[in-house]
Amino acid sequence: MTDPKVRSAITGALTAFTKYGSFDAAALTEKFDTVFASDDDFMTKVDSLDAVFDDYSQLEELREPFFDLLMINFFSEDVKKLEDDYLETPEWEEIEEKTLDRGTELLNLLLYLNECEDENIDPELEDYLKEFLLVDEDEFQDEYRIYEPVIAHQLLIESPVSEVNKVAKTIDVESEVKELFYPMICFFQNPEASEGDKTNIADNAVNKPFDMAVLEILFSFK
Repeated sequence: MTDPKVRSAITGALTAFTKYGSFDAAALTEKFDTVFASDDDFMTKVDSLDAVFDDYSQLEELREPFFDLLMINFFSEDVKKLEDDYLETPEWEEIEEKTLDRGTELLNLLLYLNECEDENIDPELEDYLKEFLLVDEDEFQDEYRIYEPVIAHQLLIESPVSEVNKVAKTIDVESEVKELFYPMICFFQNPEASEGDKTNIADNAVNKPFDMAVLEILFSFK
C-alpha cells in the first residue's frame, strides 16, 4: 500500500521536476507507484526504487529524496503488516545499518510534518529546530552541527526569496543541508503558498527542478 500523502508527494515532485526541467519525469509516475505499493520487503523495494533511477539517470538528483519517501511510506503503511515491535528487532537494526548512508534530512522534515498534523499545529522553523530536532540540547549536537547553516540564518524566514537564494549559494558544499536549504526555508516562510507564490519561488530557485520537486513533497505533507 502507498500512503495517500506519499502518493501525492510522488506525483507532485515528478510533475514539478517535469515543469521546471527538461525531462518528462511525470511519465514515470506509474513506475514509482508500482514500487511503493508493492508487498515486497523494504530492502527489495529499495532495490526496485534504485533500479528505476538506474534506468533514468536524468532523475538522479531525486534518488535520495525518494528514498526518504520510501522510508516514510514504510513507517506509515508497510509496518502495519508487521509485528508491533518490528522497529525494535535485529532485522530492522540490520536494515538501518545497511541504509545509514541513504536518504537526506528531508526524512526528518517529513516526520516533523506528520507530527504537526497529529498534534494539529502549524509547521514553524523554530519549532522544528528546537522542539523536534532539539538542537539546543547537549545530547543532540549532531543535529546542531547538521543544521548550523539553518540555525545561523533563521532570520531569512522574514526575507524575500531572492535573499534565501543568495544565502543558499554560500552554504558549504559539504553541508548535509545545502541542497535542501532553499526549499526548506521557502516552505517554512509560507507553508500555504499559492500558485503565484510558487512561481516567485521558482523564479528565484537555485536549482528549479530539484527545489520545486522538494517543495511539492513538503506541501503534500503539511
